[in-house]
Amino acid sequence: MSTSTLETVIPKDQIKQNKSDHPLGNGGRQIIEAYSEEDISDVLRYANEHEQTVNIISGGTKRGYGGTLEQADILLSLAGYKGIIEHSVGDLTLTVRPGTTVKEISDQLAQSGQCLALDPSWPELATIGGVISANESGAKRLLYGSARDHVIGTRIVYADGHVIRTGGKVVKNVAGYDMNKLFIGAMGTLGIISEITLKLRPLPKYEALSLLHFPETREREIYDFAKRIMDSMMEPVSLEVLTPATAEKLTGKQRYTLAIAFEDQKKAVSQQEKWVADHLPPDVEQTVLYEQEASEWWNAFRRQGPNGHNDETDDANTRAALKIGSLPSDVPGNLKKAEELAEVHHVAIEAHGGAGHGISRVYVNGYAEDVIIFIKALRSEVEKRDGYVVCTHLPFVLREEADVWGEKPVYFSLLDGIKRTNDPKKLLNRQRFVGGI
Repeated sequence: MSTSTLETVIPKDQIKQNKSDHPLGNGGRQIIEAYSEEDISDVLRYANEHEQTVNIISGGTKRGYGGTLEQADILLSLAGYKGIIEHSVGDLTLTVRPGTTVKEISDQLAQSGQCLALDPSWPELATIGGVISANESGAKRLLYGSARDHVIGTRIVYADGHVIRTGGKVVKNVAGYDMNKLFIGAMGTLGIISEITLKLRPLPKYEALSLLHFPETREREIYDFAKRIMDSMMEPVSLEVLTPATAEKLTGKQRYTLAIAFEDQKKAVSQQEKWVADHLPPDVEQTVLYEQEASEWWNAFRRQGPNGHNDETDDANTRAALKIGSLPSDVPGNLKKAEELAEVHHVAIEAHGGAGHGISRVYVNGYAEDVIIFIKALRSEVEKRDGYVVCTHLPFVLREEADVWGEKPVYFSLLDGIKRTNDPKKLLNRQRFVGGI
């Protein structure tokens, strides 16, 4: 590609040649910094006309998530396209550019006593555009939902450069099909999100975290207790199960641990905490953290695993992150099976999972070949219970071998048809999504 040709649509100082490969792939021969929606549109229009593939990046925390194309023609960076466009305090809505980090959003909203109730990993690095594109969520998904549940409007730049708006800027705006959902979780394969409108919540008045430490080999009892809470009138923010290795790192106790969080008025939180204390199963220890201590614990919790910037080139320290989807009742068993397989296949893991929502995370470290064998073995076991395993982080050279998305879903033809309609030349984030879309 001629740089001078590209300079006709984007300033020269926003273009640079990429002189090195990245171990996570998903790069580009030329890196272009976008600072406006017009920049994005102009670059995509140029790429479409010249049939140039485009990868998209911002904070880089999802760089190891999917993708078997090491380099596209263009790597379009949205890291500089950031900032809050509009914050309607009275309507509890926020319109923001995609390169804004989750922490930047949280810090700004806190000044008005509000928050975005999303808790993705590494919030100081993760940008809202990447979080929405991956439909990411954390342990607090139990009460607050995933990224998809917080979006009420977007602006999207299609592969040919034209811009559409979906949804709106007020909460009650959806009539008919909600077009937002088409792009959330699509990994940037259908269009580039250039603006996002989100619904907010007031900051919780009070928060507390109960850490229940269970004796060995009582995984089923953990879920039974979590189910008692879900069947009650209480509203926990999380019911997260921690494996002993994870619990030791975060609590100092090497035991299966159930992290139960409450966020509400102080009186409501205290009553729910009292219920937990009054109904503890036999031989279960309880540690309770309040306010600042609870907040600091969650900050440490969100900083587990690889983040796109902390990988090592040493083959013996290959890092992977896995997402398991299953029935909530299968979470403790899946975590236990992951521990057993890690020992058999000589890898180290830290893991946790939601006993209320069924999403688990497993962070793996070891020799590359052992990591791959472990992933395949774990997927085989989880699929026996009709669950799935997706690799959300893996070095580029291993991703195809690991089959990061697993088998194509039965509705793959529908996904492929949507891709062909939105991006007929398959230029955006090619081979990044399910089935090589």
